[in-house]
Amino acid sequence: MDATDKPSAKAPTAPRLGRYAISTDRSSITFTSRHLFGLLPVRGTFTIGSGTVDVAEPLSESRMRVEVEAASFSTGNDRRDADVRSVKFLDTDQHPLITFVADRVDATSVSGTLTACGISRPASLSVVHAEIRTTSFTVRATTRVDRTAFGVTAARGLAGRYLDLALDVTCVLA
Repeated sequence: MDATDKPSAKAPTAPRLGRYAISTDRSSITFTSRHLFGLLPVRGTFTIGSGTVDVAEPLSESRMRVEVEAASFSTGNDRRDADVRSVKFLDTDQHPLITFVADRVDATSVSGTLTACGISRPASLSVVHAEIRTTSFTVRATTRVDRTAFGVTAARGLAGRYLDLALDVTCVLA
């Protein structure tokens, strides 16, 4: 944190208007799921490749675009990770990006379109924490994704159907 990005005595309730870049080195996407017929937990991560947030007045007019590198899927199990990146699941060679484009933002949720494996579906993130600073803000949001809604149907029963995602995203005024 530099001198221009410290908390003020009176904390702002909304970020300053303008375009923010997602700080990919200070942001993360983690997930949990289940496998082996729901018996064992699986934890992993995705890497945010890039993103922007345009904060507008009113806040509901704000927009966001995030690109996630599909091949960044990682659970720490090399065999499973390679299998998930393959044509059986994410097919990262044909669909290298997972995108989220928000068209509605408020203090408690972000709604928009999630695109994975070439299929777009509505998605909503619940904002569970926000910290606003002078030239940046950090948001923690959660959502549940049904992989079958995106055509990822391999290993039904063996691989978990749902991924519970937690996003910790830091945005810096551009």
